[in-house]
Amino acid sequence: MNRINENNRAFINGRIVSDVKFSHEFYGEGFYEFQLEIPRISGIYDVIPVIVSERIFNANRDYSGMVASISGEYRSFNKRIGDRTALMLSLFANGIEFEEYPLETYENNKIQLYGFVCKEPVYRRTPKGRDITDVLIAVNRGNGKSDYIPCIFWGRNAVYVSRLGVETKIGISGRIQSRPYTKVMPDGKVLDKVAYEVSVSSLEVLEDGRN
Repeated sequence: MNRINENNRAFINGRIVSDVKFSHEFYGEGFYEFQLEIPRISGIYDVIPVIVSERIFNANRDYSGMVASISGEYRSFNKRIGDRTALMLSLFANGIEFEEYPLETYENNKIQLYGFVCKEPVYRRTPKGRDITDVLIAVNRGNGKSDYIPCIFWGRNAVYVSRLGVETKIGISGRIQSRPYTKVMPDGKVLDKVAYEVSVSSLEVLEDGRN
């Protein structure tokens, strides 16, 4: 049985929109990955990568188009791509159930994290004047490792969190989101990319890192 990480708890409910592919093996246990599409109330969809052990689902079954409810942890790892390292994010499933009923857009994407601010927050304003702050949070696992989760804060929370120091311990809740964007390479080539982050709805400061 997987131990519950109280610092990192997520629940998502969505439709599988990709094939199930082998990801990696760890101490003889195989792990597989797929993409889960989650509707927002606005009509936009988030598409979240999911990692699942072969010990809690049948990797040989065709799950395309099925609705799945997944509980787990939002994890990160560094992947070597050419001469650089990229931060990769996915939901690591501790439990998975397949549903017969249609997708709902109410409370189908929830995450709660407790961690530490590990870089200076980056504050900015949108062209329409909305306050936004990007924060990278280090969330400890039970095995001595940490996950590094990009979080985005809005409005009053954005202004407030922009003043917090590195090593401040915070608790947040919100939703996991995917955000498509384009990147112009040095040779002028334009690439379509996707950023993954937590959109924060509530914030609690537990320990001030400036003290």
